[in-house]
Amino acid sequence: MKDWKFEDPPNVAVLSDKSIFKRGDWIAYVLREDDNDDDDDDEGGSWQFYSSDTRDRDESDIMLVGLQEVIARDESILALADLPKGWHAWRNSKSAPWQRAKSHPTRQRQRMNVLALMLHKFSGT
Repeated sequence: MKDWKFEDPPNVAVLSDKSIFKRGDWIAYVLREDDNDDDDDDEGGSWQFYSSDTRDRDESDIMLVGLQEVIARDESILALADLPKGWHAWRNSKSAPWQRAKSHPTRQRQRMNVLALMLHKFSGT
């Protein structure tokens, strides 16, 4: 992809709600982890993408994909290339503009961060 605006490379592994890729659900929520969100020695800033489904998710609902795969599915994500670490973005419909704010940990997010760490170590990235 030319004009790549993300600081991460196109093939960086990100977490995605499976329903985005398996059922074609639209992306409603994006989280960019803070540097301190996991216990690994990486630089932090991992990306997570969730559909509009509001149910609680567990590890069986999440998959690893490349950032470029998410963008190929939804080019509106390009507007979030400058989302700071520790922030999140959301929208109320597929055509709505993205809104942004500094992120605050929740129990669901803490569970997803543990999952992210496990997947990160499992994938060897």
